[in-house]
Amino acid sequence: MITETEEVTEALDEAARHWPEERSRGRLLLRLITEGHHALRRTDAEITVKRRAAIERQRGALTGAYDEGYLAELREDWPT
Repeated sequence: MITETEEVTEALDEAARHWPEERSRGRLLLRLITEGHHALRRTDAEITVKRRAAIERQRGALTGAYDEGYLAELREDWPT
């Protein structure tokens, strides 16, 4: 059960205009939920692609910035 607030009413009314074949407000609500879920998944996938592209662009940017054995030498000062 969901309370039909002003915002929900507006969303359902817009959905009814978008999907006029759906007569039931319950079916419209299910359709909105499904479409919203798909939109979130697409957005997440797009963000992942953009992040991976950014990482790929930066790959190798610090090549040669540190001498061989730098990390091992740094760790020698760490307490054990």
